[in-house]
Amino acid sequence: MAGGPELARSSARHAVWRWATPEAQRVLATGDLGKILRYHRAIHGINQTTLGQLLGYDKTYISMLELGKRTLDDVGSRRSIADRLRLPPHVLGVTDTADTDHRAMLQFGESTVRLAEIARQTGHAYEAVAELWPLVARLEARLENGHTERDVLHLLARARAGLGVALGNVLPEERLSTAAHWTAKSLDIASYFQDPAFSAEVLRMHGNELRKARLRGAAVSRLQHALALAPGPQARVAVLPLLARAAGTLGDGPLFDHVMREADAFLDEVKHTSLFNPYALHEIRLRGLVATGRADIAIGLIDHSPAPTTTVAPQWHVIERVTIANVQLLAGDHSGAQKYLEIAIREAATQRLPHQLQRIMRTAGDRLPEICAVARRAFNELRQELTA
Repeated sequence: MAGGPELARSSARHAVWRWATPEAQRVLATGDLGKILRYHRAIHGINQTTLGQLLGYDKTYISMLELGKRTLDDVGSRRSIADRLRLPPHVLGVTDTADTDHRAMLQFGESTVRLAEIARQTGHAYEAVAELWPLVARLEARLENGHTERDVLHLLARARAGLGVALGNVLPEERLSTAAHWTAKSLDIASYFQDPAFSAEVLRMHGNELRKARLRGAAVSRLQHALALAPGPQARVAVLPLLARAAGTLGDGPLFDHVMREADAFLDEVKHTSLFNPYALHEIRLRGLVATGRADIAIGLIDHSPAPTTTVAPQWHVIERVTIANVQLLAGDHSGAQKYLEIAIREAATQRLPHQLQRIMRTAGDRLPEICAVARRAFNELRQELTA
């Protein structure tokens, strides 16, 4: 049958991934070998004979283990069962060198994901990519070998999403679909955890990368889903600015206005972040107003930009200057726009933000050809560096 082997591999993989579900965690937490064997058979749809063949026992012995009429106390046998069921040995009460290495890998991975996010937020997205690539490769190799423990899958989902977001900062526009690809790979895993907060986080990151890749309708859909799953105000304000940007890009004025009103209402109630703060929301408002055909309102708001604070990520200074320059050009202020774009070029080159240089090129265009040429040279230099 066409596609049969591939479908079989996919089905087997997803059956193993069910170890990541809350139900599986309750079974594993008991440490009861009989319950674990029954659950394994259930998720794979196999009988006791087949399980016995996998583990090297006959059907009768498997039945007695499942019913608790026999116990398996020797370490070697339990380690062998854990290996064949693709479970860490400690689940069956076995501690060994491999299990210690597994725990050390998880601790290292958690630290790597946190440090990579700090690097990205402070304008060092290239360093974040360099940290996350080897971690993702290591975790995916473990996945390919059939080890799909919940903690490994959770770490892999976060690492994939972090890698996608970091790539979304450093790749040129024509390659931003790569960033969306990596965040999408996190969605494959997140659904197994049945955790609304985690799903909202992954959907939020994926939706924003879809927007940057110009898949506007899909971006709005993912971000609306993320907002619906967000468990509280802090989680909602992580989504609202991104949904407003996506709605503006899509040209959906009513949705843009609705989301901005909710974001404004939270400003005095929720802790500010690198994305949710008055400075970032001002840029989002300006760009959204222009995109939804209300440039006149945007022009009137140019001089009302809040002062940036320490919560603002460095790349937002570039983003905001390009947006203001575009509004100034719409208002006929070529001199003011040129000054903003000159600063934006220097900062985008320093932070190595190729797609912001592409924004500058589009913004300047025929209206400021010299600025466009300078931005193009800076972009070409970055592209050569990226290729190397």
